Amino acid sequence: MIATVLLAVYAIEVKKILHAVIGFCVMCITIGGIFWILNAPYVSVFQILIYAGAVVGIFLAAVMLTTSKESTK
Repeated sequence: MIATVLLAVYAIEVKKILHAVIGFCVMCITIGGIFWILNAPYVSVFQILIYAGAVVGIFLAAVMLTTSKESTK
């Protein structure tokens, strides 16, 4: 649970957007693990599939399709 909170803070405070998306993905996976420990495997699987899979995939696609001013320098 502490790792989840630390990853949430990391995802908010990090400067690079790609690192924030990766931190968010790992945070979603740890939340799925917490649900699994709490004997809610159905919720755990959907947490991992929907958030860590679909939402992070959309975030990564958005990051890859937008250009960064730092990369053009």
